[in-house]
Amino acid sequence: MKELFGSPGKLSGFALRIGQFSFAAASIGVMVSAPDFFDSTAFCYLIASMGLQILWSFGLACLDLHALKSKKSLYNPVLVSLFVVGDWVTSILSLAAASSSAGVTVLYSKDLNYCNFPPHLPCLRYQSSVALAFVSWFFLAVSSLVMFWLLGTV
Repeated sequence: MKELFGSPGKLSGFALRIGQFSFAAASIGVMVSAPDFFDSTAFCYLIASMGLQILWSFGLACLDLHALKSKKSLYNPVLVSLFVVGDWVTSILSLAAASSSAGVTVLYSKDLNYCNFPPHLPCLRYQSSVALAFVSWFFLAVSSLVMFWLLGTV
């Protein structure tokens, strides 16, 4: 079995899951703190998608932690297949949510000049939340590519 960065049951895999979880939680926290975020469907979709990512990443982080503590291997073909499907589904949903929210943020700031009127705080929060969502998606994309690669070797 080939050892890859981000493999399930390894410290690097645990670190990727914690990164996904942390940045998704931060994205939700920043977006919820912005006033009137619920007026845009894309922002609500971002919160729902990041919520799913939090659940998925936290569950796999707990599984990685258990495997690290008990020194068990998670290289089971059925388990790796489940990881691949879950990672790819959450990755696609997260990318779609972050991209649509980024589009709405650009619409607000550039086209509608919504950000030119005081206070500018909502626009900064929208932009920060979208940036955090993209960072979270990047960690998830790395995990999903590693899992897909491992599926061929299991």
